[in-house]
Amino acid sequence: MMTAGFDTIAAISTAPGEGAIGIVRLSGDDAVAIADKVYRMGRKELAKQPSHTIHYGHIVDPYDGQEIDEVMVSVMRAPKTFTREDVVEINCHGGMVATNRILELVLREGAHLAEPGEFTKRAFLNGRIDLTQAEAVMDLIRAKTDRSMDMAVKQLDGNLSHLVKRLRQDILDTLAQVEVNIDYPEYDDVEEMTLQLLQEKTTMVKDQIDQLLQTAKQGKILRDGIQTAIIGRPNVGKSSLLNALLHEDKAIVTEVEGTTRDTIEEYMSIRGVPLKLIDTAGIRDTEDIVEQIGVERSREALKEADLVILILNQSEPLTTMDKELLQLTKQNQRIILFNKSDLPTKLQPEDILEFAEGEEIITTSILNSEGMDDLEQRIADLFFSGQTGERDATYVSNARHIDLLQKASQALDDVNTGIAQEMPVDLIQIDFTRAWELLGEIVGEGAPDELLNQLFSQFCLGK
Repeated sequence: MMTAGFDTIAAISTAPGEGAIGIVRLSGDDAVAIADKVYRMGRKELAKQPSHTIHYGHIVDPYDGQEIDEVMVSVMRAPKTFTREDVVEINCHGGMVATNRILELVLREGAHLAEPGEFTKRAFLNGRIDLTQAEAVMDLIRAKTDRSMDMAVKQLDGNLSHLVKRLRQDILDTLAQVEVNIDYPEYDDVEEMTLQLLQEKTTMVKDQIDQLLQTAKQGKILRDGIQTAIIGRPNVGKSSLLNALLHEDKAIVTEVEGTTRDTIEEYMSIRGVPLKLIDTAGIRDTEDIVEQIGVERSREALKEADLVILILNQSEPLTTMDKELLQLTKQNQRIILFNKSDLPTKLQPEDILEFAEGEEIITTSILNSEGMDDLEQRIADLFFSGQTGERDATYVSNARHIDLLQKASQALDDVNTGIAQEMPVDLIQIDFTRAWELLGEIVGEGAPDELLNQLFSQFCLGK
């Protein structure tokens, strides 16, 4: 489906702020004509230039002849472009003034300001990519680790969509065969043959969907990272741990209690496992209003965490607050650190036995970088059994995809239930067709406009 007749859109495609290059992108039937109105290089006209060529020149205000910037202009003609429309990219000097002035000129000459994600939306509507690939574009932009980038690139290449489309084709072929068997029966046992065919294909497709769903936990971790809250009472070494894991002084570390008054978030990768580290304010009762806010945010981070690293001070006896934190985090996936092992020991593992029975404790001296390898290995073991999976594997990580796959799997369960209960074939077909439709929604077949608008509105301008 092509978007012929849509307005020509324009937007700044580079990040705001100072930079070596800024890009103003246009897409649509009039993209080249509009760019020609503001481009000057002797008598050269962009409209007469071959596709996929780049041209030196200047952007000039056609009304007063004022030269705006020295540029390189790329001309790319449909259908061999990202949007499958004519595309022009004006490469100017980076900075807010130059790019905004050029954008203002092309808008004045007839282009319309692109909505967030509208270039990618047009690529989808024009059949250049399907919906899983469109979503992968945003995942690629937002990737925080090498593994999340790898996963987004593979989805952009069509790994997931190819698998989903193949499963849909298997279902469609089976439905066609069932229709033939029903409409043109040649044997008395045709219904039994049809039910057997349905059951075999249902089992095969469901097994592949369930295998894909088994990657969901790892996929979401690779995509979003493990939300990891570093918890402890003040001055036990939370900020020191954050700095040690990041290998930089990100958080301020002092001997004064309450130095960290708000949560600090950073992304990093530990042995291939992506983490979203949250250094929290020390949880304690305080009269300081600002610190109270930080403590409350720490409690919220604790509720949302996939992993809690609870730090206790080994050089001090167990306190009432330590006991409260041990109890508070008991239901979390957690790692307990006994920190400050370089100081005299006043806390033993048996002192916390009633709160952490069977849990292995890691002893560290973050100051001396002792025990950090043990901590990193424990994190890898907890979530990937020490391995982060095959790089070529197809992972499902998007919550929308997971939901639709689960519903498709349930629809196939209903098919098998119908067969077991000896329901009529035409009723069983309804659930089989439903699975086909649900898989189609993953790649964008039959996706409602409201869903498309919501998805693409999350993109940045110019993409």
